[in-house]
Amino acid sequence: MGAFLSLASPKCRTSDFGETSKNESCKKQKMSPGCTQYGPRLIPSLPDELSIQILAWVPRICYFNMKLVCRKWKEAVMNPELFKVRKELGMREEWLYILTKVEDDTLLWHALDPLSRKWQRLPPLPHVVREDESRKGSSGLWTWNVVGPSIKIAEIVKGWLGLKDKLDQMPFCGCAIGAVDGCLYVLGGFSRTSTMRSVWRFDPILNSWSEVTSMSIGRAYCKTGILNNKLYVVGGVSRGRAGLTPLQSAEVFDPCTDTWSQVPSMPFSRAQVLPNAFFADMLKPIATGMTSYMGRLCVPQSLYSWPFFVDVGGEIYDPDTNSWVEMPIGMGEGWPARQAGTKLSVVVDGELYAFDPSSSLESGKIKVYDQKEDAWKVVIGEVPISDFTDSESPYLLAGFHGKLHVITKDANHKIAVLRADLRDNLGCLPSSSASLSDGLLCEHSDSLAVSDTVVWKVISSRDFGSAELVSCQVLDV
Repeated sequence: MGAFLSLASPKCRTSDFGETSKNESCKKQKMSPGCTQYGPRLIPSLPDELSIQILAWVPRICYFNMKLVCRKWKEAVMNPELFKVRKELGMREEWLYILTKVEDDTLLWHALDPLSRKWQRLPPLPHVVREDESRKGSSGLWTWNVVGPSIKIAEIVKGWLGLKDKLDQMPFCGCAIGAVDGCLYVLGGFSRTSTMRSVWRFDPILNSWSEVTSMSIGRAYCKTGILNNKLYVVGGVSRGRAGLTPLQSAEVFDPCTDTWSQVPSMPFSRAQVLPNAFFADMLKPIATGMTSYMGRLCVPQSLYSWPFFVDVGGEIYDPDTNSWVEMPIGMGEGWPARQAGTKLSVVVDGELYAFDPSSSLESGKIKVYDQKEDAWKVVIGEVPISDFTDSESPYLLAGFHGKLHVITKDANHKIAVLRADLRDNLGCLPSSSASLSDGLLCEHSDSLAVSDTVVWKVISSRDFGSAELVSCQVLDV
């Protein structure tokens, strides 16, 4: 706790009235119950060590107002030592962070505290100044936001066929999103001229963004996953003279040392057995998702040639052997796809879930992977999502508080966070624990949507106007 003593103000300020005045000032501070020889205390009449223990029990949502009490309180709630105490006391909280895109293609982060159901808006992403290499001889510097508008994968794969006109018109976009060690990360992306290596980190304790060590290679639309408190990045595309080229390489970031290390490249073994050279040249392999499951990284893959795409299973990275193996056939070929080029999934209580959309966005199913049978099985027959055909991401998946959550827009175009609670044969939630439920009682509310196996409860909704969903992450801080 000694670190918090350094937050106090200096012992005494120099006085214009000489040494006597300074000594008298120090004596007055020592006699005051709210002060020490190191300055005012966090809580009058209590040692700062005890005050920190008290602050650690306060819900994190209150810290935004606590910063306004005084400078010392602000320094205290922004000190990592306080959050170490919270961890020791078991007071860490899982918050949901949602990335949205508004009409002018600006990307905004919003945080939801599921317990208080209050939302907070994160500071905007910083801007990066890059020189446009295609404009040689120009002294001007061009400024792009770290992330920009998202585009459909269809526009990306057109570049593989030499249709580069769309790419030349695009502002900065294609960044990947990750989360590790209690921080958010924004990685890579590409501008009009090149793919980027930049990595930015948001620290929720400091409530600010900062740039960290860049990746070894510029990537756009890469996939991220977490293993052993390290952030893995695989695949994506790079920009060359001939357009976009898919990447097989991978690397890993250690937040403790702020360094990147190389990981063996994905073999894309299924792409090596195409029937002839024509298909091998036309169909380009790409990683279409990644999730950390049972201590390994599972990367589903596809072959693309606009407007066609073919699922070709995937590969699994084992950190113990530092090598890739081919994904089980049922797991890879049966992995549900949201749209061409994207396979979302989430792990909740050790179970791997994915959303399987139907031909209409108004319905869909949740499937779980059965490792023993190497098959995806339906566990939720109906998911209450609305039809937003023009949306890049009509829904997102997240897992927190031991439950599966779906983020989508409701009938009023509000962004809603829905929680799935299992039902028993009597229509009530079970009393024993299960993958999607921890024994809550039956609930009856206007915010409930009932399907055949679950009760969908809207834990929070908010009107973000015309903003579209882009991505989400969960931080445990």
